[in-house]
Amino acid sequence: MNKPHIFRWIVLLAATLFFLFPNNTFAKEKVYHIPIENEVERGLYEFLKRSFKEAIENKADAIVLEIHTPGGYVDVAYDIGKLMDETPAKIIAFINSKALSAGAYIALHADEIYMTPNATMGAAQIIDMNGNAASEKANSAWIKNMQAAAESTNRNPDYARAMADASLDLPELNSPKGKLLTLTAEEAYRIEYSNGTVENLNELLAKTGFENSEVFSIHETFAEKLARFLTNPIVVTLLLTIASLGLVLELFSPGFGAPGIIGIISLILFFFGHTVAGFAGFETIILFIIGFVLLIAELFVPGGILGLVGGAIMIISLLFAGESIVHMAYSIIIALAIAIIGMVVLVKFFGKNLHVFSKLVLKEATSTEEGYVSNVNRIDLIGKEGITITPLRPSGTVLVDDERIDVVSEGSYIDSNKKVKVIEVEGSRIVVREIKEKEGD
Repeated sequence: MNKPHIFRWIVLLAATLFFLFPNNTFAKEKVYHIPIENEVERGLYEFLKRSFKEAIENKADAIVLEIHTPGGYVDVAYDIGKLMDETPAKIIAFINSKALSAGAYIALHADEIYMTPNATMGAAQIIDMNGNAASEKANSAWIKNMQAAAESTNRNPDYARAMADASLDLPELNSPKGKLLTLTAEEAYRIEYSNGTVENLNELLAKTGFENSEVFSIHETFAEKLARFLTNPIVVTLLLTIASLGLVLELFSPGFGAPGIIGIISLILFFFGHTVAGFAGFETIILFIIGFVLLIAELFVPGGILGLVGGAIMIISLLFAGESIVHMAYSIIIALAIAIIGMVVLVKFFGKNLHVFSKLVLKEATSTEEGYVSNVNRIDLIGKEGITITPLRPSGTVLVDDERIDVVSEGSYIDSNKKVKVIEVEGSRIVVREIKEKEGD
């Protein structure tokens, strides 16, 4: 075979390989590495939602969720689980340290689970705000969801149930009746809840066949981190308390100073965090501003209606700005209680007055010490006589020493042109008595 024929065969073979194996077949696989850290709350969900969207748009082959969380809000865990179920890419849970409570529920939604040697997973009973076990109804629903999560990824649902239900007896896993199941890395691998134990992310990628993949690490933005911090229930209560105290102190201070500025900054941080986290919308902020304006208008329009309506609108806007109305109600009650205590302390122990009303109240008075008199006290008229110009019924006018004086009779009617005598003077009140003429005069 001559050289031209050989060359043609080589070109034909290359073209065939090109069409059979397109260029993107040889492209590196894409893996997105996303951390799940700290408490499971709405801010984390919004971060994961953004990260999953970016991974899907860039055609990620796998998503590695590096989990290190003590748990958090159940409703948020439900939403994260749904987000994972709807994601077409393969999801791998990498439990680095712990995946407890809501964290365990999230891990169960992953296609594969890998754990570091010292990692734990489980202890998923619902706890209320007081640290007690949740109601039977809420816990029953949670147990069923834990089972469903395990079943959705072909894992034994009994172990998922034991993580949330202490009534099960699993002594072989150091979880006797009355104790929630928490799995170590070795135990999780033994019951096929874990696909393996790895030291780090690189070892995980090697075990899952993604050692040569292109890894994209997604991190929270500063705004997302700040939002997660500001929406923490403790921080929310602190912000509302500072805002309440700041505005209360401003009412007792002249002008507008530091307390008012600090109070407003606290409110701005509150709404910023809850807006970024996806709890509050601009309609909530507008509602709060309307309530605040009505409250200020109460200072100039008497009646109390505007103030009550404005205060109610502000509280409603705060309630709906939070993740949970119940949690927000607790925070608002605590903040208002501390604000009221602050007002009592300022008034009772420091003798402060509401300075905001100072412009609406007449503070200056005209006193006799300063040369002002409301009327002339005519005690010089006592004992003098005069003639009634008008009838006294009982008030009228009397002529005394060619001076017209407004007087009142002692009690009875006195006709005009009668002689009277001044018997009493009390400020502007001058009392006269008729002088009866003796018979025969």
